[in-house]
Amino acid sequence: MPHVLVIEDDADVRRGLMRSLAVADIAATSASTGMAGLQAALESAPDLIVLDLGLPDIQGNEVLRMVRAVSEVPIIVATSCDEERQIVTMLDAGADDYLVKPFGGEQFVARIRATLRRGRLDTRKPKPALSIGGLVIEQSARTATLDGKDLRLAPREFDMLYYLAERHGEVVTKRELLTEVWQVPFSGTDKTVDVHLSWLRRKLGESAQFPRYLHTVRGVGLRLSAPTS
Repeated sequence: MPHVLVIEDDADVRRGLMRSLAVADIAATSASTGMAGLQAALESAPDLIVLDLGLPDIQGNEVLRMVRAVSEVPIIVATSCDEERQIVTMLDAGADDYLVKPFGGEQFVARIRATLRRGRLDTRKPKPALSIGGLVIEQSARTATLDGKDLRLAPREFDMLYYLAERHGEVVTKRELLTEVWQVPFSGTDKTVDVHLSWLRRKLGESAQFPRYLHTVRGVGLRLSAPTS
């Protein structure tokens, strides 16, 4: 049974998260401050950490930085801040996923299970490097370069890019990306794929209006292909 550490200062929210985990038969412990969370992370070696950003003693981004200095444990940031810059900063700093409050218990548990599954998949036999135009993606090292320059992708950006690259030339639906890359049920209102696509295009130096690698097939999905010129 996986062990989840919840670092959340709001007592009502913390009880709700712990209740959702208990119903899902996921073992969990909790901490109400950043320092207590850090101590629990070091002593109990959890399989996953759920981290609030607005903690009373240490900001959550500092907790994330300190945990990442000593551990690769999966971390899901769960906070009320929905600003894109904040989300990008946390993902770039090493968070594996980002949940914006309020969210339902079922979605919360689904995200945890999906993140844990991805962690197990990462330990399997590495897949070969992919080369498409000037884009080179190394699954074993989880790195991607464009024309020899490091793209510095967040974890889910990398997963999305690799999934599309494995199917280069094919059209992949957003439903498929959400269920296969994020491993959560598809919702017509879920903007997860759209947001990550926007970030990924920015790092590839392109846009929806002027695509080079990532092409939108209206009403169907996305296709990754090498530039023609």
